[in-house]
Amino acid sequence: MTRRPTVLVTGGARRVGAAIARAFARDGCDIVLHYNTSQVEANQLATSLTEMGAKVTLWKADLSEPARVEVAARELAAKLAELSVLILNASSYDRTPLDTVTATQAMSAYAVNAVSPLMLCKTFAGLLSASPVPGGGSIVAMGDMHATGRPRKGLAAYSMSKAALIEMVQTLARELAPKVRVNAVAPGVIDWPETGSESEAEMQRAYLSRVPLGRAGTPEDAAGVVRWLALEATYVTGEVIRVDGGRWLA
Repeated sequence: MTRRPTVLVTGGARRVGAAIARAFARDGCDIVLHYNTSQVEANQLATSLTEMGAKVTLWKADLSEPARVEVAARELAAKLAELSVLILNASSYDRTPLDTVTATQAMSAYAVNAVSPLMLCKTFAGLLSASPVPGGGSIVAMGDMHATGRPRKGLAAYSMSKAALIEMVQTLARELAPKVRVNAVAPGVIDWPETGSESEAEMQRAYLSRVPLGRAGTPEDAAGVVRWLALEATYVTGEVIRVDGGRWLA
């Protein structure tokens, strides 16, 4: 019997992360589901994924503390028989206008969105390199279309950290080749924030007026591209795929 590929999804309990986990489970993969505070949602999703036939491992870790994350990741790696895909989905997203941003906020965004992902890549590189799936192991990071040359005001700390993540992707694509492919997905709006100005209908209408496809994306839109990069795009590495309904063009 062929071993089922194992996929680790950070921030996998809710929203886009949950859609990504479901997409891989439907495709016959086992799931390591990372969460920090969303324990109830993680347990509920784990039950659903198990019913789909996946073996699910829950992993709690606070990505705002990269040194501790590296230690916890080493402990997890020692328990895993196999890891074929690492999805770097967890993210810290806070508005930080220049007149109020603090060093603590900026360093926190950088820790969650860039440094902890780097430590996870370092820790799991050996397992990923040994993946038996066609095309080898794969890392897919969730970036942001607006952090690749379409910046928005009031989000400097977040945008800087996501830009660093994209640079990490392209650097590691060279460093981990040929055994591990490293790519990124850069969404526009695929799941509106639940609070803040971006949850307001007027702001959403204004944003969508600049999206050629005329609608927000869905978590499933992003999950489909992530799954394709990880399992099917076996000659693609170092790429950043925008999933933004054409917003980059407008």
